[in-house]
Amino acid sequence: MGNVFGFHQSFSLINERTDRYYSSFALIKISNDVGSGRGSIHISNDVGSGRGSIHTGTIAGRITGTIFLVGLIVGLSWILSFRENRDGEDEMEDYLDKLSGLPNRFTYQELRVATEDFQKKLGKGGFGSVFEGNTTVGEKIAVKRLDALGQGKKEFLAEVKTIGSIHHNNLVRLIGFCAEKLQRLLVYEFMCNGSLDKWIFQEPLKHSLDWQIRKTIILDIAKGLAYLHEDCRQKIVHLDIKPQNILLDADLHAKISDFGLSKLIDRNQSQVLTTIRGTPGYLAPEWFSSIITEKVDVYSFGIVVMEVVCGRKNLDRSQPEECMHLLPIFMQKAKQDQLIDMVDRSNEDMQLRKSEVVEMMKVAIWCLQSNYTRRPSMSKVVKVLEGNMDVEADLDYSIHNATTTAAIRKAAEQATTAPLSPFILSGPR
Repeated sequence: MGNVFGFHQSFSLINERTDRYYSSFALIKISNDVGSGRGSIHISNDVGSGRGSIHTGTIAGRITGTIFLVGLIVGLSWILSFRENRDGEDEMEDYLDKLSGLPNRFTYQELRVATEDFQKKLGKGGFGSVFEGNTTVGEKIAVKRLDALGQGKKEFLAEVKTIGSIHHNNLVRLIGFCAEKLQRLLVYEFMCNGSLDKWIFQEPLKHSLDWQIRKTIILDIAKGLAYLHEDCRQKIVHLDIKPQNILLDADLHAKISDFGLSKLIDRNQSQVLTTIRGTPGYLAPEWFSSIITEKVDVYSFGIVVMEVVCGRKNLDRSQPEECMHLLPIFMQKAKQDQLIDMVDRSNEDMQLRKSEVVEMMKVAIWCLQSNYTRRPSMSKVVKVLEGNMDVEADLDYSIHNATTTAAIRKAAEQATTAPLSPFILSGPR
């Protein structure tokens, strides 16, 4: 005896020559030979069109052929992709080999040893993580290991080319790098006091920064930016100035870090067209036209100064809704000649020096002018901070038109609720 199974008509076969469907069904009879323990399968086809039968061998061959063809296509695609990535890595390594004036080049194994197999993580950003390490001579280092291989390649090359050939007391020193197959790492000097954001936003660290230290930090940032904009062979626009990218050394002196988003501008160029990049909340209004100058850094610097003297973030969700955004409150107080109300209330030393703090706030306002042509150069900012120049008297306290303000606010809000975007590359912390 045996069992008979029937397939539904949906298993119809198509006639390749006539493009018509066969109206057919198949009966599969499985008979069991109990005595021998063997069975046999009989397949019969009833083809409604009367054009004959299709043998199971033909069906199996077509299925096997299709599977083989799909597998071949997938395999070839993988091989081509692998070769393309490998060729790209080889081209990058050849390119780096030909560049002059680069810092030390480490092997991946050397950095694994230096960081004890990347055990102590200092921080994580949009493109990778930063680990503490020690060189063979006992020098502490911060090693940034890039995780995003696609977009990260561009940022890696930008950082090596830009900061690898320049030196300034207020720029974090790039000691070396590693470009070995798919591994890309950057090696910086170690900044033991981490990034500025934790010192001005987090309790109780913010209480330890008295007014003199904050003034020094602001001046250090200004000097670093003035060097990038005016003293290098090409203007270097950082494009991501924010407290997270300002690192503090053992003496709480500030150094600018993270040049992964930086842009080089020739001296004969007054402006450059580029895609929007940076961190929401620190973006100058002209970013929405995609045409920028070094004045976008001046604007970001103004936001940082405002945060340092007020002791709070530009966007603070812990505040009531009407106080959540700092910039419009700051400008309104300036317009009403009430900037003294904006001095960091949690710091007793700053409360005692309110008049000096207010003068620093005017520097921030000058840097935050909506019209970028009215913002000062960073060398002028340094002169003001050193007491050799005064802030421009006729300042504009308006922020932006309503549409731009709404866009900036929305971008800032999204930045606080979403994970770090790929265009945000945090520096070593």
